[in-house]
Amino acid sequence: MTSANCAKYIGHMTPTLTIDSGSSRLQLQGDWTLQHYTHVAHHTRPPTQTISALDATALTALDTAGAALLVRLLGAERLSALIPAATGLSAERQALLLAVATAMTGREGDLVCPRWRRGDGLEKLGKQVLSGWQQLMQFFNFLGLTLLTLVRLLPQPWRWRPTALVAQMHQTGLNAVPIIFLLNFLVGCVVAFLGATVLANFGATIYTVDLVGYAFMRELGGLLAAILLAGRTASAFTAQIGSMKVNEELDALSVQGLSPIELLVVPRVLALLVMLPILTFIAIIAGMLGGAMVAVLTLDISFARFLGIVQEIPLRHILLGLAKAPFFALVIALIGCLEGFKVHGSAQSVGEHTTSAVVQSIFAVILLDAVAALFYMEMGW
Repeated sequence: MTSANCAKYIGHMTPTLTIDSGSSRLQLQGDWTLQHYTHVAHHTRPPTQTISALDATALTALDTAGAALLVRLLGAERLSALIPAATGLSAERQALLLAVATAMTGREGDLVCPRWRRGDGLEKLGKQVLSGWQQLMQFFNFLGLTLLTLVRLLPQPWRWRPTALVAQMHQTGLNAVPIIFLLNFLVGCVVAFLGATVLANFGATIYTVDLVGYAFMRELGGLLAAILLAGRTASAFTAQIGSMKVNEELDALSVQGLSPIELLVVPRVLALLVMLPILTFIAIIAGMLGGAMVAVLTLDISFARFLGIVQEIPLRHILLGLAKAPFFALVIALIGCLEGFKVHGSAQSVGEHTTSAVVQSIFAVILLDAVAALFYMEMGW
């Protein structure tokens, strides 16, 4: 008896295929069940020899998953021809195998876990690049559609929706003030502690004030506020619009001749465009207050001295930090709404696209911040 294409043993019940080289009889051993499905799919390959008979005397268990795997290994037609004359196969197992083979006729295909090929990694990379490019094009198309709708609404004030705008400003802006203030206050404390620790070695502890001021005015204030809104607001937009799509509320709007972009997207985009610069300013103030507390309590720098040094920082630095906020807001709002429109069919899809919205928003915010920092540096600002 020679063994061909058989799986490695995990225990005495591990399913295997063996072929008698003399009689071309295929022997099944072990438990062909869902428990061993992954192991067999990875280690067992379809037999290349011609099979004349099937011996299931040593078959200890069989379920639908095992039957489906046998169909994929042997083929539906060949297995159906072997079943009637099979040895040791009960009537119930014959019926199960025949039912699965009939259902999978023409669809058995390859194994679920094919062998790794040399070009698989390159193929996967190509698919990811193509997917990223398609998502980028979808974003720009959605951006164009939103801007076109906004321009179309400007000369028609009777179609503006101030109630929806104010409600979104309250939800996305006012409700986010406590968490943004607290987070930036704590980060301001951390930055001040770090700066004092390093600058103390050079006897320049006083410059901790400048470090905190420049860091929050130019970078950290806007970046931290945008990242918080990317996690808090983009996910909310996706979940809200996605749930409406699952419940077919968007279809109902379209049937009534109403534009989902006009009703759902434009108020959310405008709300973030208004609120994120305000939240950025609050974040800057909170960060510098955190730094001031550390300076007063641990660095022997009075609050008046702290304010005096901050006032010497040129105004353009806070303006440069605030100038990035509208771009962050536009990207966060559009990604959150776009992922909501991509939802299809189920609550699982809502969760997947909500996660995708958060990841994409945070990535886009950090990328935009890096591009802005390079641009400011090249311009000498």
